[in-house]
Amino acid sequence: MAKVVVANDHGAVELAQRIVRHLENRGYEVTYLGTATEESVDYPDKAEEACLEYLKGGYEFGVVCCGTGIGISMAANKIRGIRCALVCDKYSAEMTKRHNNPSFIAFGGRMDYRDSVEDMLDAFINADFEGGRHTRRIEKLMALENVER
Repeated sequence: MAKVVVANDHGAVELAQRIVRHLENRGYEVTYLGTATEESVDYPDKAEEACLEYLKGGYEFGVVCCGTGIGISMAANKIRGIRCALVCDKYSAEMTKRHNNPSFIAFGGRMDYRDSVEDMLDAFINADFEGGRHTRRIEKLMALENVER
């Protein structure tokens, strides 16, 4: 059974619950690391926890959520070896998988999306990484982690 890690802060409690249910209904085993209450939790902490869990191996991908998805995606992208894409519709979810093959996708619990988060997740899951020139670009992207300032 494929595994997914999901984490959220207090700004995306209901959304994370929907995501977990949807993934489980699709047959995924979900490791849930989010908070289930609206008591304040810092999104960098949840991003770090989810990314470190993912990096242990065995996960197909991860999902992180905060109020807008912006902060938690930025935090996830600070973790060496992680590529997190903040998606906004089915097209961006599909294309990030095809071209960027991210380890995480991010959503905002306080956002109004044109497409449902479940539909965006499905577009991401159903897409295949195209490889080819995109592999070269991902290698260049990941090499940026080693740029010295």
